[in-house]
Amino acid sequence: MAAPQPPGSPWAGPGSGAAPGAPGAARAGPCWAAVLGCLSLACSYVGSLYVWGSPLPRDHPSVIKRRFTSVLVVSGLSPALVWLWKELTGVKADTPLPALLGLRLEGLVPATLLPLLLTMILFLGPLIQLSMDCPWRWLDGIRVALDPRVWALCLGDVRWLRNQVVAPLTEELVFRACMLPMLVPCTGPGPAVLACPLFFGVAHFHHVIEQLRFRHGSVGSIFMAAAFQFSYTAVFGAYTAFLFLRTGHLAGPVLCHSFCNSMGFPALGAALGHPRRRALLPAYLLGVLGFLLLLHPLTEPAFFGARPPCRGPPACS
Repeated sequence: MAAPQPPGSPWAGPGSGAAPGAPGAARAGPCWAAVLGCLSLACSYVGSLYVWGSPLPRDHPSVIKRRFTSVLVVSGLSPALVWLWKELTGVKADTPLPALLGLRLEGLVPATLLPLLLTMILFLGPLIQLSMDCPWRWLDGIRVALDPRVWALCLGDVRWLRNQVVAPLTEELVFRACMLPMLVPCTGPGPAVLACPLFFGVAHFHHVIEQLRFRHGSVGSIFMAAAFQFSYTAVFGAYTAFLFLRTGHLAGPVLCHSFCNSMGFPALGAALGHPRRRALLPAYLLGVLGFLLLLHPLTEPAFFGARPPCRGPPACS
């Protein structure tokens, strides 16, 4: 049975006002189409990385440049799959496709700044640890950050472009902006937030291929590392999916993804053995508590203009 639509919901699935007791089989078609669509997106994205068949490692500049081309093509075509899914299933959205994908101007500034602020609060401990270990003073760091020559060097580094620009933009577009509009009308927001990161986490298993190929450790250690990577990428994917649903914007998840790529996984072992750990460890705890307390207040949908494109209960029938 299809759940009723709340006022202002952008989704109007076929038969969304069905009477209680209507068969649920009608909903299975759109939902299976959504799952197949998400699998197609994930396979296309990962497959585009290996279409060139280069014997060189992934960090070689020529490999990175070729992968830029294929990934950008796949990412650019991904919204067409969302449109095709809508047409084939008959699920209608009251919002234009770009807005459904989080590409809209209304509420863009808060949708850009507030999720990034929330993520920086979570990383309060690592940020303080970085400032403790950095030989620069704060003013020196600000001067470097504002120096155009530094940015020119960054933009000329293909590895920096991959980690800070291309990967965050394309992964959030494909794994969040394109998958969530297909999943939410069938599952509702909560299950979609949990299901969407599974595609994202599994997609990162492709690193195992290269690590085995270039023998970056034993087979056991490689698979253990892959399992750990799957775990934290799935958790991170759930977080950015939550941000996308709450804000209705793509910009916030992309910036948070780029920020987390620059920070890396928190060095908890180094923090425990740090000479100033008595000051550092409370900062880690304070950051986590602040993040949990501010998670909903800083992502209140009212800050971001119109109703986010993927909120509301299931609309498939």
